[in-house]
Amino acid sequence: MVSERASKQASKVEDVQLRDYELVVITSPEVEDEKLETTIDNISQFITEKGGIISSVERWGKRRLAYPIKHFMEGSYVLTLFKLKPTLSKELEARLQISEEVLRHLLIKMSS
Repeated sequence: MVSERASKQASKVEDVQLRDYELVVITSPEVEDEKLETTIDNISQFITEKGGIISSVERWGKRRLAYPIKHFMEGSYVLTLFKLKPTLSKELEARLQISEEVLRHLLIKMSS
C-alpha cells in the first residue's frame, strides 16, 4: 500500500515540474503579418493556458530556406523559449503539424 501511494505522489511531482524548451517555427511567406501574429498568439496561448511560462518570443523575419518546402523558397521564422510540462510537448507538436500556416517546426528540449 505504501509503495503505491509513493509512486502516485512521485508521478504527480513529475507532472508539476516544467522543462525548458526551444521552439523554432517556419511559416509560409504568403501568411500576412496579422495572420502571423495570430499564429504566434495561438502558440503562446496554448503554452500559458497549460501552465507553461514563456521566456521570450523572437521574430527573425523572412529568410531563405535551404531547400523548398511545399514549393516555397523562403519562410518567416519565429523562435520561442518557454517552460512546459513534458507531457504536453506531444500535444503542442500535434497542433503545429495540423496548422496550415506552419511549414516546419522544431521543438527542442533543453538540457537541465
